[in-house]
Amino acid sequence: MIPSSFPDETEIARLTARMLLEIKAVHFNAREPFTLASGLPSPTYIDCRKLISYPRIRSTLMDFLSVSVMREAGFEAFDNIAGGETAGIPFAAMVAERLALPMTYVRKKPKGYGRNARIEGQMSEGERVLLVEDLTTDGGSKLSFVDAIRETGATCGWTAVIFYYGIFPETEKTLGDHGVKLISLCTWWDVLAEAKRQGAFDAETLSEVEKFLNAPREWQEANKKA
Repeated sequence: MIPSSFPDETEIARLTARMLLEIKAVHFNAREPFTLASGLPSPTYIDCRKLISYPRIRSTLMDFLSVSVMREAGFEAFDNIAGGETAGIPFAAMVAERLALPMTYVRKKPKGYGRNARIEGQMSEGERVLLVEDLTTDGGSKLSFVDAIRETGATCGWTAVIFYYGIFPETEKTLGDHGVKLISLCTWWDVLAEAKRQGAFDAETLSEVEKFLNAPREWQEANKKA
């Protein structure tokens, strides 16, 4: 069923943050920071993959994402929904079902045998493709997926994610310079606000997380392991 009527974006952001906190997909730890894929430290970590195990929450969030896509990009803006390997694949499938569109997925790199393809499923020249992922940090990882889509002759001018870090000012410029617009449901700022409302973490932890969100690069530099 194609969703059509839902809360405004502010309420969607609050509810998304609440759901992520409820299933403990949000992790804050300032004393023993997490190590990100970049090798840099962070007092925050989000695990959107957990969402697939919670039917009521995943269904609501996919409704939110689908209606946000239609509101921001248009009701007839796409011909194909592509998921990024691997976390984006289930979410792309659920969004495609709601929007009654074909679904494909994009490999991080060619599989190395057979057709050596990066695109799995049917994607045709001229199709307008929406790239769906679980989250984005600085936007850089999306560009390889977008390029693979464009190599088929299709276009890709939008990416939709559940969670957007919202703390690195270069993100939207990185995507924009590549001709891609971003749709997201919530950011770290929304999660922090909801965590404060709930008292989900102690005051010291929340204070340190806020310092990181206000100046992430500086915080990472100061907390690098020797």
